[in-house]
Amino acid sequence: MTKKSFFKSYGFIIFMLLGIIGGCVVGALNPVVKDASGEVVSKGATVLEPLGTVFINLMFCVVVPMVFCSISSAIANMSSAKRAGKVMGITVGTFFVTAAIAAVIMYIVVRCFPIVSGSYTVAEGEVDATLGVTDMIINFFTKPDFTELWSRKAILPLIIAAIFFGFGIQMAGGKETMVAKMLDNLTTILMNVVKIITYYAPIGFFGFFAYLVATYGPDLIGDYSRTLIVYYVLCFAYMFIFFPIYARFGGGKGGAKVMWKHLFRPAAVSFGTCSSVATIPTNMEVCEETGVSKEVSNIVIPIGATMHMDGSAMSAIVKVAFLFGIFGLDFGTGQAILAIIVAVFSSVAMSGIPGGGGTGELVLCTLFFPDQLAIAFPIALAIGNLVDPPATMVNAAGDYVVSFIVERFVNGKDWLQKKLAKDPAKEIEA
Repeated sequence: MTKKSFFKSYGFIIFMLLGIIGGCVVGALNPVVKDASGEVVSKGATVLEPLGTVFINLMFCVVVPMVFCSISSAIANMSSAKRAGKVMGITVGTFFVTAAIAAVIMYIVVRCFPIVSGSYTVAEGEVDATLGVTDMIINFFTKPDFTELWSRKAILPLIIAAIFFGFGIQMAGGKETMVAKMLDNLTTILMNVVKIITYYAPIGFFGFFAYLVATYGPDLIGDYSRTLIVYYVLCFAYMFIFFPIYARFGGGKGGAKVMWKHLFRPAAVSFGTCSSVATIPTNMEVCEETGVSKEVSNIVIPIGATMHMDGSAMSAIVKVAFLFGIFGLDFGTGQAILAIIVAVFSSVAMSGIPGGGGTGELVLCTLFFPDQLAIAFPIALAIGNLVDPPATMVNAAGDYVVSFIVERFVNGKDWLQKKLAKDPAKEIEA
């Protein structure tokens, strides 16, 4: 590979990595300074947060129309409604299987390496009123007004609306209709917009990581350090061990190698923005470069942003294990199974936005620690904020990897080899 082709393939990734490293260094050298009462004396590198906010806002503005157009277009342009249903069924099934695997692994780790040692002093806190089960279901899946769908805070209701719209087009003639062709063109246009926005990513990452390190640096070496170390290490271990296994299973020979070539971009975007939704455009882009069909990527990636939660399943186990340790209780297998089930169903539609896991944490605390809720919830929320970057990274980058598995079941186990055979240059780059 020549220097020119190397820079063309990896130059932008290098710039992104330099932005992340630079932000970490600046944040570490200029942390937030507080006085004895906890008041902020110096904001340090947190003043750079707007650089990152600009990037995530640009992504959020394009991601809402992209989600609607990509999903409805994918369904509308399929050969039949039956095929569309097959893709969706395989996608959701794969999400649940990988999330269960991740949660079980984390449970085994916290049982072998207890994350709480000694005694902790915890303070009472305030807890807001919780939503009832009926209200949660209504808010998760529907909105009372059409205009409310066009928000990143309503991604799951938007996805459901896009699915209905896509099947409606199928019933009206499918890919032969003008609407289906228009949606396909709009999806392509929005992908080009994403490429333009991505040029700003290194600067955005610099601002984000400077803010994260300046804000959370002291907490990372405080009372929560043992929990955070276990979680961060396991997240990266899960990504480096299980992602290649999933890619090899889904893409066959060479699948893991191709995955590693493209994985860094969605992993970096999700780690830096703490948002699965903001990573959708990047995931769509790397899927296209890999050769994943649009009928798969246009469904897997947007739905994955709200339903694929390997990292969130692991963080739920960590939070409950930490609280069980603080209250001197045994985190047995029965409680672990219940925690996984509750985490998956209560956090759906919340994983796509920064800080959205608060609802899931509140449900977990209400279920396991009803008498200590005012103590348990603030602790779980603090842990959730600190583990959000790697959790989102596993969630969002895993969406790209899952597309390999869905592609295998939809288009055959040798789909990647066929793509590489048609484009030898892609195989050389891989």
